[in-house]
Amino acid sequence: MSDEPYRLYYWPSIPGRGEFVRLALAEADAPYVDVARLPEREGGGAASVIEVLRRELSVPPLAPPVLVDGPLVLAQVATILLYLGDRHGLAPADPAGRLHANQLQLTIADLVAEAHDTHHPVAMGEYYEDQMAEARRRAAHFTGVRMAKFLGYFERVLDGNPSASGFAVGDRLSYVDLSLFQVAEGLGYAFPRAFERLRGRLPRLGELRDRVAARPRIAAYLESPRRLPFSEGGIFRRYPELDIAAI
Repeated sequence: MSDEPYRLYYWPSIPGRGEFVRLALAEADAPYVDVARLPEREGGGAASVIEVLRRELSVPPLAPPVLVDGPLVLAQVATILLYLGDRHGLAPADPAGRLHANQLQLTIADLVAEAHDTHHPVAMGEYYEDQMAEARRRAAHFTGVRMAKFLGYFERVLDGNPSASGFAVGDRLSYVDLSLFQVAEGLGYAFPRAFERLRGRLPRLGELRDRVAARPRIAAYLESPRRLPFSEGGIFRRYPELDIAAI
């Protein structure tokens, strides 16, 4: 909708859900400004995220990430990627394929939410240290049951793609593949032992992870300062006591 660079609003110190959008922008080689990572004197910082959430819009965003393209303001990772996928060739060309890509992305969102809730199962506004007992119980179920269910599902999707392309949907890379890469990286960081235990059952996902990492634009992005490391402030957090199923 605009010839200007996209404006992405997400918290400046964590990859979080914003990283799913950044990977798509990197693969598309689309110019964008990561607004909150600008100095405050240039309109950046966390205050810029709060400001965009408070704009008076007919459909305001509830939470970041938020993508602004001229007058268009979009929130929710799946919606943003649906838009970018159509604009930059990161989605199937046929209507059914685009819908299936969106379906898969929404399932990824479910997985990401469950991964987050392993360390904050009671309340987001409370510290992890205040809900550790509940977190251990939640993480045991996630690493022992739910993670295998989700990843096994995506393994079947990759294996069952009629095009035999090795991608999730259609015969070329889509934003879904980029998101599956990020999920694999995040789970490998947060639950290294539990994830390693599942690797032998996920050959297609492992191959996809390597293929995405080797793509020239993604490889360059991963080595750039724009790629933020995982930490214990984001969605995927490494607390060894929560890597329960592999102990």
